[in-house]
Amino acid sequence: MSRIKNKFLELESKNQKALIAYVVAGYPNEKGTLAAVRGLIKGGTDIIELGLPFSDPLADGPVIQNATYFALKNGMNTTKFFEIVKKIRKETELPLVLMTYTNLLYKHGYDRFIARAKKSGIDGFILPDMPVEEARQYLNAIHKYKADAIFLVSPNTSKERIKKIIRASSGFLYLVSVYGTTGAQQKIKKYTIDAIKNTKKIAHEKIPIAVGFGVSNPIQARNFIKSGADAIIVGSAFLRLMEGLETKKIETHVERFTCTLKEATKLKN
Repeated sequence: MSRIKNKFLELESKNQKALIAYVVAGYPNEKGTLAAVRGLIKGGTDIIELGLPFSDPLADGPVIQNATYFALKNGMNTTKFFEIVKKIRKETELPLVLMTYTNLLYKHGYDRFIARAKKSGIDGFILPDMPVEEARQYLNAIHKYKADAIFLVSPNTSKERIKKIIRASSGFLYLVSVYGTTGAQQKIKKYTIDAIKNTKKIAHEKIPIAVGFGVSNPIQARNFIKSGADAIIVGSAFLRLMEGLETKKIETHVERFTCTLKEATKLKN
């Protein structure tokens, strides 16, 4: 059984939902990334999503694009990414999910890339631009190395397509909460709440539903969970928090913010 599945089972036994936190590897630098991850762990994050910078991050909003730009400028690449993952894996057994774009895996070869990622300590993969209809080679490698393929659905994905994506997915299903790119949102849209409820109904408890894109504070997190989400994904809010901080302060600030988000995932008896 995968670390991701085990984590959701563990949380269910504690009457909790999952907090999934995203950071860009290499931002603001390697030491800053490791400091942020330590803050996430101490603050109670359940799953860590690590962004492997790509030069054309189509699904990402301005905050993540900016972090990606600086990470690439600092020399972040696939080899350095896996070195960071290995360092993180020495410090925690939390599930680690790699988020990047299909072209990087295609360029290296799906089999080779996923084998390297698994060896370094990665448990699952999120490729926002990977259509399920074109995922055969990718999924073959995923199954070969016993990794989780986390696909995305959005509020306007049809019922039949959601079913198809669920069949191909493992770990959790990533529900994009808003139309457009990632980034902190101030108001929760009615169509987002409807999408959570509809997707949960279609999933029939076959796979956990994680809501991301725009989740930026504990109130939003609590509202998404009340609507049926099994997990919330927070990214831009963490990166914005880290902007301009000295490396030695990143861990403390991230830990405090993580604690407030994690509290929102604990269900009241």
